[in-house]
Amino acid sequence: MSQNLAFADYAVFIIYFLVVSIYGYTIYRKREKNEHDAKAYFLAEGTLTWWAIGASLIASNISAEQFIGMSGEGFFLGIAVAAYEWIAAIALIIVAVWFIPVYLKNKIYTMPQFLKTRYNESTALIMAVFWLFLYVFVNLTSILYLGAVAINGLAGGEYLHVIMIGLAVFALIISLGGMKVVAYTDVIQVAVLIIGGLVTSYIALTVVAESFGFGKDALAGFNLLMEKAPEHFKMIIPEPTATSSQNDIDKYLTFPGMMSYLAGIWIINLNYWGCNQYITQRALGADLQTARTGILFAGFLKLLMPLIVMLPGIAAFVLYKNGDLPQLVGGKDGAYSAMLTFLPTGLKGLSVAALTAAIVASLAGKVNSISTIYTLDVHKKYIQKNASDRHQVNIGRYAVFAAMLLAVMFTWNDILGIGGVGGFTYIQKYTGFISPGVFAMFVLGMFWRRTTGAAAIVGVILGFVLSVLFNEYAPALFGNETLLYTAYKNAKGIYEIPFHICMGLSFFFTTLVMVAMSFAGPKVNPKAFETEPGMFAVKPQTTVLIVITLLVIVALYVKFW
Repeated sequence: MSQNLAFADYAVFIIYFLVVSIYGYTIYRKREKNEHDAKAYFLAEGTLTWWAIGASLIASNISAEQFIGMSGEGFFLGIAVAAYEWIAAIALIIVAVWFIPVYLKNKIYTMPQFLKTRYNESTALIMAVFWLFLYVFVNLTSILYLGAVAINGLAGGEYLHVIMIGLAVFALIISLGGMKVVAYTDVIQVAVLIIGGLVTSYIALTVVAESFGFGKDALAGFNLLMEKAPEHFKMIIPEPTATSSQNDIDKYLTFPGMMSYLAGIWIINLNYWGCNQYITQRALGADLQTARTGILFAGFLKLLMPLIVMLPGIAAFVLYKNGDLPQLVGGKDGAYSAMLTFLPTGLKGLSVAALTAAIVASLAGKVNSISTIYTLDVHKKYIQKNASDRHQVNIGRYAVFAAMLLAVMFTWNDILGIGGVGGFTYIQKYTGFISPGVFAMFVLGMFWRRTTGAAAIVGVILGFVLSVLFNEYAPALFGNETLLYTAYKNAKGIYEIPFHICMGLSFFFTTLVMVAMSFAGPKVNPKAFETEPGMFAVKPQTTVLIVITLLVIVALYVKFW
């Protein structure tokens, strides 16, 4: 059927599909008696274990964006892109210790509910609609497009639309069972994606070793990567100088060295992991200790992700530079698929299953969050206030179908141009337009009791406006060199500010305006959240998990600084 996949590969993939489907159906049958319980459907309230929460967080997070997009950035940037994963582990510690207690103490189940409880209904409605559009037209579409393109390349290049529909249908099958089915099937998905990803990385290293005459020695392959591409093993990308090449400037624009750590990367991670329905939903139905342990488990797993999704990209770069990767198609985003072609029969099927697991888990988690926000924060509040639990579950399922249908329609011929800018950058940049305002609104709302609803509305709008200003217009309006930023000429000859710096500037000025506005209000906003003594205290076993994670991160940065 295909020049790339043999019968054994299809057999491995079919086994994976059947295992996930049968397990998901078993979980669904166990909760049939609660089939029309809205909280059970949307939140799996009280039924998720810490390992299910942690695995589901990772499975929903790791998708084509990472396998294809981050591997592509590994090809282009090198290990610097691993900062997204390793800083995420620290962000998850912050979320587990300080964010989750606030959510659980105040019985928050959705992010719009947080905004309504803390601020006002207008803020909640604006953000509910905005999140729905973002999840459908940025996240769902990019995951579906990148995943279909990658698998299509391995299946012979003639089945793009069939694969696209197949991925959408597979995700629908899982997501229609509700959060409990999504979360527990994610345990299998994350096991498959980690095993399959590690296999791919191991084979990639042995291919590099063979290419330079060292036999099938993975360790020799890794040492060769460091020898042949030393610039790809530096965490901090240097600021361009007058003699820098365009390639070096483009790298800095994508990840601006130390400035990333002072600005954008923290906003990206804390907003994503702490203020995002798609992610926090897994922990909002659990008790505090279970939620914390699950989130920290996810943080520990994040330490492994660069090995799985970035290392094959660096291997592809070294092979390509040496003339041993003629099958690389489509620039940096083709790196991962090109490396999969080296896998032997059977293992290639396992790696395709890993890639599919990552894509399907993310799609299922995303549409479940879309249906939760639409049903609980829009439909029940503004369209059918007296909707029964049974009706809410049915509306949630209709929302799942509608969201996936829209994603397929806009992905069919890449209407949004995802393939043109690179998948990973597409998602990071365009979600980054709203991250500064949203994060400022959430963090001030949680931890500063004076923040007002008016400041929140102005903050989220101003954050977006400032992001557009700094990303698109600031160099032309204010010049290329100011006290706040330096703009560099990109590959198209247009001056551009690194988008991490744009996010930092947007967040700073948004926060400043929100604080100034809130000082005009009462010292304690009547809708401020209450805190209790010991609310943020952690148990000894939690402290041990945190310390281990931080020590590993410190060791990694010492090694690759």
